[in-house]
Amino acid sequence: MHAWFRAGLLVALALLPWAARAESLRCSGGIASEGDSRLSVVYKCGQPMMRDSYCAPVYFSQSRNLYLVPEPFASAYLPCQQTEEWLYDRGPGNLVATVRIRSGVVQSIVYGRQPR
Repeated sequence: MHAWFRAGLLVALALLPWAARAESLRCSGGIASEGDSRLSVVYKCGQPMMRDSYCAPVYFSQSRNLYLVPEPFASAYLPCQQTEEWLYDRGPGNLVATVRIRSGVVQSIVYGRQPR
């Protein structure tokens, strides 16, 4: 019985990093999280302090690995994916939050002192 408990605990600890991947942004109007629309984030959190927009490279999946499409082919045949990054300064004592939006949907929320 003791061995089963240890094995279960080890499995739970191994799966813990996958359970904690999704981030959310607590704002005065609610909580914005991955999968929310751009409009929903503005409604919940207001206008960001800064915005950046760029064309992200296109990736394709072959089995488990992701490969970057080489530049001559990417620009000639494959469109880039429009990406926006919104910066929210949440005040003293809180980390800056960067919200990455692709195709109008929140893809990730990252906390840190400076945007990359």
